[in-house]
Formats: sequence, C-alpha cells, structure tokens
Amino acid sequence: MGFARPLGLLVPQFVIFTLLATIFSVVNISILAPVMEILFGSSSQSDCDCGEAVTEVVAEMPPLDFSIRYFVDLFYYYLNTYKVEEGVIATLYFVCSVLITSVFLANIFRYLSTLILERVRINVIENLRNKAFFAITHFDLGYFTEKRKGDIMSRVSSDVLEVETSVVSSLKVLFKEPFLIIGFFTAMFFTSPKLTLYSMILIPLSGGIISYIAKRLKRRARLTQDTLGRISNVIEESLSGMRIIKAFSAKKYITEKFRGEISNYSRHNYRMASRFNLASPISEFLGVFVVCLIILIGGSMVLNKDSSLTGSDFIVFLAFFSQVLTPAKAISNSLTTINRGLASGERIFELMDSQTKINEKPGARAIDSFNEAIRFENVSFGYEDKLVLKNINLEIPKGKVIALVGPSGGGKSTLVDLIPRFYDPKSGVITIDGADLRDCTISGVRGLMGIVTQESILFNDTIFNNIAFGKPNATLEEVKAAARVAHADIFIEQFDEGYETLIGERGTKLSGGQRQRLSIARAVLKNPPVLILDEATSALDSESEKYVQDAIENIMQNRTAIIIAHRLSTIQNADKIVVIKDGEIIQEGTHSTLMKSGGLYKKLIEMQSF
Repeated sequence: MGFARPLGLLVPQFVIFTLLATIFSVVNISILAPVMEILFGSSSQSDCDCGEAVTEVVAEMPPLDFSIRYFVDLFYYYLNTYKVEEGVIATLYFVCSVLITSVFLANIFRYLSTLILERVRINVIENLRNKAFFAITHFDLGYFTEKRKGDIMSRVSSDVLEVETSVVSSLKVLFKEPFLIIGFFTAMFFTSPKLTLYSMILIPLSGGIISYIAKRLKRRARLTQDTLGRISNVIEESLSGMRIIKAFSAKKYITEKFRGEISNYSRHNYRMASRFNLASPISEFLGVFVVCLIILIGGSMVLNKDSSLTGSDFIVFLAFFSQVLTPAKAISNSLTTINRGLASGERIFELMDSQTKINEKPGARAIDSFNEAIRFENVSFGYEDKLVLKNINLEIPKGKVIALVGPSGGGKSTLVDLIPRFYDPKSGVITIDGADLRDCTISGVRGLMGIVTQESILFNDTIFNNIAFGKPNATLEEVKAAARVAHADIFIEQFDEGYETLIGERGTKLSGGQRQRLSIARAVLKNPPVLILDEATSALDSESEKYVQDAIENIMQNRTAIIIAHRLSTIQNADKIVVIKDGEIIQEGTHSTLMKSGGLYKKLIEMQSF
C-alpha cells in the first residue's frame, strides 16, 4: 500500500463514502419491518395483534436519546402518525419514496467509493511499474548476464497485472467489505441478539475453509508466474534471433522448446485454476448451508410463543443476513485473488530488492573533465570465480590513441568495460587524473566517455532521437553537424522524412554501415574527451567500413581513444598498441617496435596479411 501515494484526501473521502453507503444499505432493509408491521400488521384482520402492539408503542413521541433504538422508534412514530392522518395507501407511497431515495443514495456513495479505489489502484500500479523499471536501469551489467531478459520482462508486465487485480481485492477486504459486514451485523443484533450470536459462530467456520483453500494457491501461483517468465524469455530470444532460426531451419527445435514451456505453464495453471474455482462453489454451498441453519433456528424461535422474535423481525433478519453473505463471499473470493497477487508481488519485490554491485559512495567526487591519464594499477577481474584479467598495469595518457589487440576471449572488451565502471575490479585500482574511479560519481565518469560498439544499439524511434539520445535538449543543427562528422548525412537526406524517419526496432530499416554511422554520430554529439571503440568496423563490408573508418578518424581528432580491433590494418598508426592474451598484457609499443621485436603481434599481422 506504500505505492498508493499520494493519497491526500482519498482515504478520509473513501471512509466517509463507504460509511454513508453502508448506512443507506442498512436503511433499505430496515424499512421492511415498519412496512410489514404498521401497514399490514395493524390493518389485517388476522388473529395476530402485532400491528396493534406496535401502534401502542409508537403512538407517543419517544424520549430523546442518542441510541439506535431511539431513531428506530422515532421513525415508527412518524410513520404511524402519517398513516393515521393520510391513510395506508399514502403511507405506502411515502415508504416506497423513502426506499427509492435510500437506494439511490446508497448506490451513489458506493460508486464514489469505487472511484476512489480505482484511483488508489492506478497509483499503486503506476508507482510499482516506475520503481521496478527504475531498479532495472540501475542494475550493473553483470545482473543482466546472470538473469533471463524474458523473466525480467514478465515481472514488470504480467506480474504487475496480477498485483493490479489483487490491489482492488485487498482494498475491498481491508476497507470496504468489513464496513458492510459490521453495519449489517449491528442491524441484525438489534433485530435479534440471540440469532446474531448463532450467525457469528457459523460464518467464521465456513470462512476458515475458504481461507485454507486460498493459502494453498500462493505456492501454485508462484510456480505459474515463474513459468510465464520462461515463456517470455523464449519469445524474446526467438524474435531477436529469427534470422538465425530460419537460416538454420531450427523452426522445429524452437517450436518444441516453446511448446514444452507452454505445456508446463498450462499444467501449473490448471492446478491453480482447480483450486481457485473451488472457492466459489464451496462458499456458495456453505452460505446456503448456514442460511438453512439460521432458518431452522430462527423459525423455531418464531414458532415458540415464549420468544420475542416476531415473524416480521425474522424476515428482516434474514434480509440483513443475506446481505452479510455478499461481502463475506466477496472476502473469501478476494483471498484467493490476493494470494495470487502476493506471489507476483514477491517476484516484483525480489527484482526491486536486488542489490547492484556498482554503487556510488556517499559524497563521491564530481568529475567533469579529463586532464592527465587513465591508469590501471595491478587490476584483476573475473566473472564469479574465473579471472578474466590478471594483474593489468596500463597507462592511457590524454590525447593518445591506444589500441588493444589479441586473440578472442583474451579480455579486451572486459578491460574497456572497467573504464566507465560497468564493472568494478576484484583487486587493484583504476584512476582517472589520479582519482580512484570508485571515489567519483558514476554519472561524472560516464559523462566523459563516448562508446561505439560492434553491435549498433539503436531504438525504435526517429533518426533525430537516436542521434540525440542522452542529450534531449539537442537542436536540429547540432544533430546535423554530428551526422556530417559521422558521414551519416549522406544517407539520411535520401529518406523522404529525413531526420524524422523511423528506423524500426534496433534500426532494422538501415544497413549495418548506416546503423554504425548513427552510433558514431551519437558519440560525436556527446563530444566526449574519451572515446571507446569496441570493434566498431569488424562486422562491415569494405565500402561501409571505409565510410565508418573515415568517420572514426574525424571523431578521434583531439581526443583520447581506446580502440579494440581485429583488423590490425586500422590501428597501425596508434600511439600505443597493447597485446592481450589470456587476460594478461604480453606486449606494448608502436607498430614498428612490435614488428621488430617479433612475438604474438607480428604473428597476427602476418596471418592477416597472408
């Protein structure tokens, strides 16, 4: 319920509207007694003297008293007076008018209280989704390598929907239905205390059975939602890899995998549904069973001449009791829904409560410039127990171009991921201008860097918004200037809608070279002092590579650049080439010095030349 804020005046309004709806609902049934006793009892020629007894009681104004009995007797008095003066038919019209007005008001207040419940529900779901997504964006990259994306998506979408349904049920159980039950039980008590006592014993017994069924649902609901997360993961992977699925004729394999998850989900869902749907027929059976017991007990009291319970009182009591069963059944049904919501809520809170491994220290130093060098001092890093980088010592001076080369899996990409603090080293220190990265603000460190990776990460939006990503206040002229530096303006201007062209999901409407040039334009617009290029040209054809390479040369001017390249011909002019193998630096120097000294670098050059 903490996610329902801001509540403001919603709670007091809800309490007032619910109380008024309850009062008028009780009044609706309370009118039945005087109608039967005063209108029909005293006017009938039967042997029963109930009407005459009532007439004698209400013939005089009751003494002032702020009790429920006083208001009941006062209503009897005025109704009886009205009957004497205006006649039975006029009184009947009057009672019907009161009844219609009371029902109208009861439903108006019930509607207003329902609107408030909806506002609270919307607040809860809006705040819950926002906080869940906020938590996702703050996780370190390591979190996403360990978790399935489909499961994360399922928690933010389908699990939140379960919670949404549960919120309304829980609000009614907590704040609405109890008001109605208390109101009707109070009216029942004043009608017949003895019969009410029997009811208060019988109803909790049947409610306990429903509660037991509801508790059994929670574990099954958790299993169902976990399975739904795996289904989302298969769908996400299939959509992302549809080209590969078709290329390898793997349709049967992926279909069987999906069918298996669906079958698993259906099995858990059926078992949960069998318990969920059991609540309603059991509650209805128990309700009728309790009503029959009340009729048996109450009927015996009416037929017993020593009892004070009259036939009309008993009918009114049954009317009240039938109204109690409605909110009581609603509570029992809500308990099953709430337990499903609790299972989904646990999965959402588990997501939000997960701790990121990359945290910012309190009072971290703000950094907005790069003046000297980035240094690795005895840095080691690994995923879980396996070390990927071992005792790395490296200096990256300002304004220099540093190239990282070596066999695949040697740790090059991991090394550059440590610079913007996507990960923290297990041991050693990385400094920027002498300050430990962990002592600086994360936004400050990443604000100094522009990153272009092998895979162009673009969004299903316009070209303008993709280039201006991360700089929402960018002007059209600034975006155009960045596109010119990246040689992207050539193809952008060929589109009918220019910079407002939608590029599709992940930029599927563009070629690989075009996507890469947009990524470079995005980095150019940011104008970072440090540029990281992670195999930015390795996946391109020769013509696209030339455009992208020209764009890279433009953007690297007067900047510190860290380049990972497999095509060694593109980095021969680097100020320093660092050769990495099995997580260790084995060679450093310029192209000419490394060629003279021989070793792995010369071997790689010769292999590519051949």
